Amino acid sequence: MTFSTLEPDKTTDNVEAIQYRAVPPGAIIGMALGVASLVTVVAAASSFNACLLLTPIPLLGIVISLRSLARIRREPEQYTGGRLAVTGFALSLLFLSAGIGYGAYVYVTEVPPNHTRVSFVEMRPDVVEERAGVLVPPEIMALDGQRVFIKGYMRPPKTRTGIDRFLLVRDNQQCCFGDLSAVKYYDQVLVDLAGSLRLTYSEGLFAIGGVLQVMPENIAYGPTAPVFSLRADYAK
Repeated sequence: MTFSTLEPDKTTDNVEAIQYRAVPPGAIIGMALGVASLVTVVAAASSFNACLLLTPIPLLGIVISLRSLARIRREPEQYTGGRLAVTGFALSLLFLSAGIGYGAYVYVTEVPPNHTRVSFVEMRPDVVEERAGVLVPPEIMALDGQRVFIKGYMRPPKTRTGIDRFLLVRDNQQCCFGDLSAVKYYDQVLVDLAGSLRLTYSEGLFAIGGVLQVMPENIAYGPTAPVFSLRADYAK
């Protein structure tokens, strides 16, 4: 009787185990935040304050990307995606720096010569002033008849082109575009454009420069009687 011996399959000895390594969710999130950080640069073109409000996006992208990169380097046998984390970090840092730098440049250079920058926030009296019956802050009252520069949104007019008079309001939320009686007197400025200067309606931010007129006596007549008006010869 003859017996045959089965030889073991030696090919299995040369097969290397394929190790699966996961990409940390933080690396993907950091990359997404890095791309989204572009909004800081876009916002900087119109408002430095808007740019600053959006800086948490790139800051969060930097933190998450660095933490993911540290995790990958600490446990290389379990995680991969280092390039993804580095890219997310680089984009977040790039757009954060570019947004703040560009926003600061726009803020410094956007005011026309011989104009004083004012804002709707400054036009609102604080609690102490309101209790004392001061409804227009003294700093704003002192600018009566002076050239000022202010940024805001155009309340939708009846005509959309060739506009020479409109209401500039604090924001473009529905509260400002609805019933005029709901708009506070310190959140609106009546703008009259001088000469042949005309505007076309847009939902974007407008930069207006001209001579300010303050009429605190109109407060008694309600929001439909503007307390602040501007004879403007600069509009952008």
